[in-house]
Amino acid sequence: MELHPHDMAHGGEAVARHDGKAYFIPGAMPGEVVEATVVEDKGSWARTALIEVIAASAERRDPPCVHAVACGGCQWQFATEDEQRRWKRSTVVGQLSHLGKLHDPLVHETVVPGSDFGYRNRMDFHVVDGRPALYRSRSNDLVPLDQCLLMVPQLQDVFKRLGDLSGVEKLTVRSGTRTGDLVAIVEGEIPEQAESWGVDIVQREGNRLEAIHGDGDLTEIVDGVTFRVPPDGFFQNNTSGAEALVRLVREALEIEDGDTLLDGYCGVGLFGATLGRDAQRVVGLDSTRSAVDYARQNLSAAGVDHRLITGSFTRDIEKIDEYWDVAVVDPPRKGLGLRGVEAVTAAMPRRIAYVACDPASLARDTRTLAEFGYEFIEATPVDLFPQTYHIEIVARFDRVVPEDDSS
Repeated sequence: MELHPHDMAHGGEAVARHDGKAYFIPGAMPGEVVEATVVEDKGSWARTALIEVIAASAERRDPPCVHAVACGGCQWQFATEDEQRRWKRSTVVGQLSHLGKLHDPLVHETVVPGSDFGYRNRMDFHVVDGRPALYRSRSNDLVPLDQCLLMVPQLQDVFKRLGDLSGVEKLTVRSGTRTGDLVAIVEGEIPEQAESWGVDIVQREGNRLEAIHGDGDLTEIVDGVTFRVPPDGFFQNNTSGAEALVRLVREALEIEDGDTLLDGYCGVGLFGATLGRDAQRVVGLDSTRSAVDYARQNLSAAGVDHRLITGSFTRDIEKIDEYWDVAVVDPPRKGLGLRGVEAVTAAMPRRIAYVACDPASLARDTRTLAEFGYEFIEATPVDLFPQTYHIEIVARFDRVVPEDDSS
């Protein structure tokens, strides 16, 4: 059928309406005329496959990567970066308006923290026929790769040296882009040529990691702070993007002398070790024990007074028997939920910075935060992952102070 997409849906597909029904079209762009065929019909909506672009958008381009059409690692290489960023801001506005029930929310232009390619400091590959591979979009099929343009140059160099990976099931490569550290995590047999990769090598067996060459720890520098990260520990996959998040959270919180900062879902301490230098003290928690251990080291090395505990943010917040004046939360994709909102607002901080990786979760939590007396002020999308539909967002919420009836 011929379709005329008019918008980008949350999830990265163009959407068109035809006879009152919504059709989602991966690979299409708003303003185009396309031919598509239905591959999944759900009644009120259907998912389609793009057959032909009849009339192309002026923002359409040939994807720079030879694997872009088959590989699911990127979804938007066919569009210019400026257009991608307009879509991302539009998605945030749409979710905050529809799910968050906000009228004309203040959403700034999408921040560009660095390069459009060569930005990822970590890539996780499967291995097929001795070659690194990623999943085909919306499929369990794996696509073997000869290159990946998303990786930082240091990792692209490692990629070229990998050789035959027969016997390897999965491979993770990581880089400290500002320190030069390089780590490879191998699940399966260690290839004979692995030492020629020029990286620390760690072998994974189940949940167990064993350093085979080097210690496997990674160091990275953000906002002048050096972070130690365990071999498979979480850290933002875009170092310039991490620095942009720190800057935006700092601007949102406006930390004052004497403040105690809550770092919810603290990980290895990205926000606690950087923003904590502006505060008197940092309190925080994370559910991963190794992350908390590294966070304590990172905050101590940064000279930040702190108390960090291992525990669930939604269940164990009461273990932090201190008040906090401001808070930053960086929850998983599902967001805070009711119990997470209860936790972060328990001490009635004057301001909350919410770092979100899913605009729908942020929008739902915006409504819950309003019920707890916190007003949405503004949000800024950050393009941490160009060429994909993924968005990082920093949103600011201020506690609403009731007017004094006696005044």
